[in-house]
Amino acid sequence: MPNFGLIGKNISYSFSKTHFTAKFENDELDYSYENFDIQDVSQFPSILKNNPNLLGLNVTIPYKESIIPYLDELNDVAKEIGAVNTIKIDSSGKLKGYNTDCYGFEKSLQPLINHHHRKALILGTGGASKGVAYALKQLKIPFDFVSRNANSETKFTYKDLNEDIIKSHQIIINCTPVGTHPNVNECPDIPYDAVTKEHILYDLIYNPIQTKFLICGEIKGATITNGFKMLELQADKAWEIWSMA
Repeated sequence: MPNFGLIGKNISYSFSKTHFTAKFENDELDYSYENFDIQDVSQFPSILKNNPNLLGLNVTIPYKESIIPYLDELNDVAKEIGAVNTIKIDSSGKLKGYNTDCYGFEKSLQPLINHHHRKALILGTGGASKGVAYALKQLKIPFDFVSRNANSETKFTYKDLNEDIIKSHQIIINCTPVGTHPNVNECPDIPYDAVTKEHILYDLIYNPIQTKFLICGEIKGATITNGFKMLELQADKAWEIWSMA
């Protein structure tokens, strides 16, 4: 029976199982980690029932928000963000949700920021984007959301984006799954011609290592980074949460 695992959809590519399996082996810990690939979040209770030895779980797309009603408690950060990517299961079986994405994103972006990086565009409005928005607030960087459809929290749709908007937002973060393997020839529909060497293009995707979004940024001289360092950092923070008494 696994002690830890990942809840998600179409997650055979996932970093988490490889990362934690290697960690347990290297640290000589008698734990195991399993991917729980489910088609609907309603299957979550059956995972808990069939795996009574679980101590903690990671959560990924598309369940970071929809998992919340199944939890007993959220910590303050996860509550403010409204998205969960880490669950701790205590000895009585109670589930507490945390968000370590915000920590991983903030710590991985911080070394790349210079004085001219004054404003950010967040592509996407799903659970991952909420952790990114929280981190940008901590860094005191104003941001605007971009989505396919206009809504109360979205300032721009992709059709709105023009050269002036891109130039006035020097950090562009892709929080959508567009460009993930195997759809490697896809990328968010933004005016890449307006990207310059003054920009940071950050893609939360890490498979492939360099997405078309990042390739387009690199061609224009932008600083580019994928989500791998963020994943390592958020995983370390998740382990810290699982390990605390």
